[in-house]
Amino acid sequence: MVRAKQRYKVLALFGSAGTPPADQDFSKELKTDDFAAEAHVIGALKQLGHEVRTLGIWDEVAPILDEIKTNPPDVVFNLTEHFNEVSAYDRNVAGLLEMLGVPYTGSSPTGLTLCKNKGMAKELLAFHKILVPNFAIYSPGTTIKRPSRLKFPLFIKPAEDEASYGISLDSFVENDDAFEERIRFIHERMNQPALAEEFIEGREIYVSLLGNDSLRVFPFREVIFTQVPDDQPKFSTFKAKWDDAYRKRWGIQNVFAEPFPNGTDQRIAKICKAVYRALRIRGYGRIDLRVTPAGEIVVLEANPNPNLDRDDEFAQSANKAGVSFPRLVQRIVKLALMAAH
Repeated sequence: MVRAKQRYKVLALFGSAGTPPADQDFSKELKTDDFAAEAHVIGALKQLGHEVRTLGIWDEVAPILDEIKTNPPDVVFNLTEHFNEVSAYDRNVAGLLEMLGVPYTGSSPTGLTLCKNKGMAKELLAFHKILVPNFAIYSPGTTIKRPSRLKFPLFIKPAEDEASYGISLDSFVENDDAFEERIRFIHERMNQPALAEEFIEGREIYVSLLGNDSLRVFPFREVIFTQVPDDQPKFSTFKAKWDDAYRKRWGIQNVFAEPFPNGTDQRIAKICKAVYRALRIRGYGRIDLRVTPAGEIVVLEANPNPNLDRDDEFAQSANKAGVSFPRLVQRIVKLALMAAH
């Protein structure tokens, strides 16, 4: 059994469905699939010997302030992904912890802001000479007109969401009517800007990284589409990521990537480190990219604080590299404490 050399008071902070009563212990919730990552992390922290308290938040900051004042933690394990149903507000939770002077895991408000604003992230990466798809951002209320520099087929997705929310087969468009219709759908149904980018053919790769200054790159994961016909576009919709029956029907699997030829693996690792640093990711992150048939490495997006479910990409990649889940959790805690000094 892995035990930490030094035991810490850890506050596990995460989102809940509605503001819970002050004495809620989340024992029921932590047995459900929706709270798998939280349960796995809390279990690992306890196995390591840390003293763990839990706090679920919804739309009030007072519980955070009260908990930290009443039971000052050595470190907060920040698992919040939204606040009051707004995904972009995860940066504000990190900002509050920063103002309180409490060490916390994962990225700072800067990193979360840069990565969540997909247009700004792509502009910054392009400045650093990192290949990204040609793109345009359409805010609600603006004229929807495709610039001639954007060539079909195009891929249209919400500009401020994660986990493939708002991505379906209709996200892939091949003419101006479908282009305008999908952007209007995102404006009206999801109430946020739409990102339109050129669709990149190629192998879809997920690269997990751990660290603050010195970065470790874990073995790559790849999404394969074994039953999708060759003449159909292959990309990860919301259902392709989260619907097991749909994944089985289309032969969609997440596997460890076969090595690339001609030093491409080393180039991918170097580019992902550059993305991680350019977007100010801290602690742990995942970079999603495509490698074209010509060997070009095109970055699709960066994910700060990716899902820590034991069975998800990040933990699986770490485990493949010989880092067990408890050791991974312990390393993330240590990185938080190092960042605070």
